[in-house]
Amino acid sequence: MVPTLSHFLAVAALLFAAGLFTVLTRRNAVAILMGVELMLNAANLNLVAFNRYVVGGMAGQTFALFVVVLAAAEAAVGLAIVLSIFHTFKTIDVRAADLMRE
Repeated sequence: MVPTLSHFLAVAALLFAAGLFTVLTRRNAVAILMGVELMLNAANLNLVAFNRYVVGGMAGQTFALFVVVLAAAEAAVGLAIVLSIFHTFKTIDVRAADLMRE
């Protein structure tokens, strides 16, 4: 059985749903960052799948490369924020960041 575009889209939808569930249910900042990475990987899978099954050149792979660079920058900035929150509050619970508004 040869995988079709709908197979790739179904896997990407499941991956995105798992990432969204992780972001919405976790209080740990590192787990939230991992959920965001899952959602970005789902978007990459969609881009590459459409590039493979829809005629039109290398645009999907190029955009996927930009998403990988964006994910690396997001991870660096996100971990810097997590370290700052941990240094200030001695926890990585995102509810502690709510105290920063006062």
